[in-house]
Amino acid sequence: MASSPGWGATRARSDKPRAVSVAAPVEDPEPTEADVAVVGAGVVGLAVARALAARGREVFVLEAERFVGFHTSSRSSEVIHAGLYYPPGSWKARLCVEGKEALYAYCIARGIPHARLGKLVVASGVEEVPALERIAATALRNGVGDLEWLSGEQVRALEPAVSAVRGLLSPSTGIVDSHALLSALRSDTEAHGAQVVLRTPVVGGRVEDGRVLLRLGGDEPGAFRFRAVVNSAGPWAQTLARSLEGLPPATIPPQHFAKGHYFVLRGASPVRRLVYPVPVPGGLGTHVTLDLEGRARFGPDVAWIPEVDYSFDEGRAAEFARSIQRYLPGVKEEDLQPGYTGVRPKLTGPGEPAADFLLQGPAQHGVRGLVNLYGIESPGMTAALALAEVVADWVTA
Repeated sequence: MASSPGWGATRARSDKPRAVSVAAPVEDPEPTEADVAVVGAGVVGLAVARALAARGREVFVLEAERFVGFHTSSRSSEVIHAGLYYPPGSWKARLCVEGKEALYAYCIARGIPHARLGKLVVASGVEEVPALERIAATALRNGVGDLEWLSGEQVRALEPAVSAVRGLLSPSTGIVDSHALLSALRSDTEAHGAQVVLRTPVVGGRVEDGRVLLRLGGDEPGAFRFRAVVNSAGPWAQTLARSLEGLPPATIPPQHFAKGHYFVLRGASPVRRLVYPVPVPGGLGTHVTLDLEGRARFGPDVAWIPEVDYSFDEGRAAEFARSIQRYLPGVKEEDLQPGYTGVRPKLTGPGEPAADFLLQGPAQHGVRGLVNLYGIESPGMTAALALAEVVADWVTA
């Protein structure tokens, strides 16, 4: 595969999401044998490739887009989560807490811009205090022992613009430059000998003789048979899985998409920390985060959509303002300007309980050499380095 002619050449450009596409069955040419493919060059895919390449595996990262992290990884809040909300014992809880410490250490070692700003989770009224108490109990069970209870007066002493009757301070929550993180992960991955191949969609494949054959599109289509494949295609992980002949369809989970809008605040930020309301169904509520230059942005909301779509609905500004004013009464609708949208890959839909990450290896689906990563949404960026070690263990076992 490494010697395939033209693999470093420029590939066809497309501005449309196309992490995975499914083509009509074709007769495959004689495939090239290769070691490991990681499909998807987001934060998680690159972290997995880095971990595998560091263990001496020959790794190819296959990405349909012209940039790494084109989708979920570059359209997030860029928050380093502490691990407050996730059910104890879940993948999200374990990998978030482990990944947080690994990510801070990695940012320091690689000079990646980040800041441990801290986060306030606030109750706007007394009826929300029990929700804060549940968050504190869950966080403690997850091993997050640094939360501090604050009265309304203490909240205002830290953040005068915030209106709350009680608050929880999470000092280990922070922010990271996602683009710098992606760049560092790619650099490390390639330094260990892996190849990151852009503009190369996977158009299908099949399981055969203990290997996984992938058909690749782009300007130079071809077929490659891998000893191991890690499906880290984000929103299209199920699409890729369905395109693999021989993978039991019953093992593929439902596929849902939740779009989140982010509005940016005009002018100076009224807060110095991240501020979250108590969670709402489908997400963590319309919260305020900061970028590394101190600018405030609000989001995400939850809009269920049938397919990945990054269009921005400016008409949501009034709804955003009402949500924000519960804890930041000084923010008005006219203070908000459109920012961007992101799409979270969900395993459950509207009105259903949030699902855990779903990691599937041969023990779960019966296909040797294949690992599927489904529903890797928040806190995926925080969890990425810890998740990568789990996957690398499975692949190299």
